[in-house]
Amino acid sequence: MTERKSADWAAYYEKLRERPPRRTLITALDRFGPDAAGSLAVDLGCGDGRDVIEMLRRRWRVVAIDAEPEALRQLQARPLPPGEELTPLQARFEDVPLPLGLSLVNSSFAMPLCEPEAFHRVWERIREALPSGGRFSGQWYGPKDSWVGRPGMTFVSCDEALHLLDGLELEMFEEEEDDGVTPRGNAKHWHIFHIVARK
Repeated sequence: MTERKSADWAAYYEKLRERPPRRTLITALDRFGPDAAGSLAVDLGCGDGRDVIEMLRRRWRVVAIDAEPEALRQLQARPLPPGEELTPLQARFEDVPLPLGLSLVNSSFAMPLCEPEAFHRVWERIREALPSGGRFSGQWYGPKDSWVGRPGMTFVSCDEALHLLDGLELEMFEEEEDDGVTPRGNAKHWHIFHIVARK
């Protein structure tokens, strides 16, 4: 069963392999600028590392967290930039303390994949861990998403999202609602908030 699950994840990551880093991450990194090289980032739910590679390319130190061992295997099998400082960690990101001294928390399409109580707990930890000038980049799901009702997921309205972000400077807050397909090829109605927020 474990081998089959790993094979399923391997096939999933293969479909994503050539996709570029997310716009939210690029926006956050551009806002930091080149002087941020050497800063510490945490990627919550890193997957096979399409965002991690970009952070490493820009000379950031990265703690990459994912619950799926296949994700970290795929990440470490990628051609990594020379001199990279990568710490892969297999764990559910809800359970991992955020390290001291971080400047960026990135969580692309991952934070909604936990229960509401855990989602809110993780968000409070992110807000507390970020220093002044630190940033969060990532996506949250809205209530019109076709996955609403799935167990173990969190969906927030626009007003709820803005309330959670209150007190942070919004450098990107874009609401997207569109029909499309998942990386596994299934039809899906997306309702997404794309977020870059600075403390």
